[in-house]
Amino acid sequence: MDTTIFMELLSKREFKAIRSILDVMNAVDIALLLSELEDKELALAFRLIPKDKAADVFSNMNNSMQTYLVNIFTEKELKELLDDLYMDDTVDMLEELPANLVTRILDTVDSTKRNSINQLLNYPDDSAGSIMTTEYVNLKKSMTVKDAMLHIKAVGIHKETIYTCYVLEHRHLIGIVSAKDLMTIDDDTIIEDIMETEIISVSTHTDKEEVAKLFSKYGLLAVPVVDTGDLMVGIVTVDDAMDVMVDEATEDITIMAAVNPSEKSYFETSVFSHAKNRFLWLLILMLSATITGSIIAKYENAFAAIPLLVSFIPMLMDTGGNCGSQSSTLIIRGLALEEIKFSDIFRVMFKEFRIALLVSAGLAVANGIRIFLMYHDTKLSIVIGLSLIATVVIAKLIGCILPLFAKKLRLDPAIMAAPLITTLVDTCSIIIYFSIATKIFSL
Repeated sequence: MDTTIFMELLSKREFKAIRSILDVMNAVDIALLLSELEDKELALAFRLIPKDKAADVFSNMNNSMQTYLVNIFTEKELKELLDDLYMDDTVDMLEELPANLVTRILDTVDSTKRNSINQLLNYPDDSAGSIMTTEYVNLKKSMTVKDAMLHIKAVGIHKETIYTCYVLEHRHLIGIVSAKDLMTIDDDTIIEDIMETEIISVSTHTDKEEVAKLFSKYGLLAVPVVDTGDLMVGIVTVDDAMDVMVDEATEDITIMAAVNPSEKSYFETSVFSHAKNRFLWLLILMLSATITGSIIAKYENAFAAIPLLVSFIPMLMDTGGNCGSQSSTLIIRGLALEEIKFSDIFRVMFKEFRIALLVSAGLAVANGIRIFLMYHDTKLSIVIGLSLIATVVIAKLIGCILPLFAKKLRLDPAIMAAPLITTLVDTCSIIIYFSIATKIFSL
């Protein structure tokens, strides 16, 4: 839907046409469309969304839009919205809202829902409990398939998913049944006879990133969550797992770029916040680069004897930094996918060493020929060739080792990414370069 046309319909108060448009649009697309509107237009447009779709649209809005709407809603509108919102979406919203609005919302909902919300809000931010929903379909093992289908029809509209149903006995999870099974098996079959008892579940305090990995590994639609007493308390659905994956990938990318992570979008983050998030890392990297400068200053006599040596410094430093970044990126990905573990460190080092030898040999030969053709200096070609080989080997070893040690120390491996590795490799490449140059040229 074109935003200009939509705004024009709003300005002309063509409410019937707007309702018909919103009625056929996807909830995600509606939220995206409304994000382009001013506050007053947003309030008006939201009230035109069909009631059965409003909660879905609201859950897909950004924090600033949700805050504005909660502020202007009447008590009746707020209660209607909260009744239709799934529990995990409600909690996600509350975590971002100002305290006064959280209080207002908790005063609006009934005591049962308020207790559930407070329980979910008390789980650690990075845990399965913080992203789970308490709205799931539970069955009894003594039910027939027909009884189960009638139960789903009665309660399913209020549950986040009905594709997987959970068989409970005194709140203990004893089996799962898929909607496909219920729809394809005879009505008089007992649930106990068809339920799966090999269950993949997580604890309320399991790291949410580990939960997300289970979805990828086993192709799940939902994962049951149990508490410390092994009682079922909720489920994590695939859409929440995808949100976790996106958040983790975003965090890794920002850390790898030497930027402090921010939960807000690019345009929602102020210029000052952007600058603050980037400044500290840039300051650290800038100060660490002074080490490289002091090493270069130490070899000023070599510059004076052979000024041409200076012109090859950027090439060596860039090549080393790029090689280190290549290795670290692949290792960080391997760690994230659990393809690589710390116990594989020597296998990884040996593999990267062999890769480095092949890559550096090719680069050294290519550069050696270029330098000889340009400067007709065999010694200079040898110096640059040997420096390249040593630099690439060191860079690739540093690039693979640092993320592995970060993981071992329970740090984010992304911290050991491009900027930090480049700084370390720069220092090493300069030391290697001038050590080789002073030996070969007898400086």
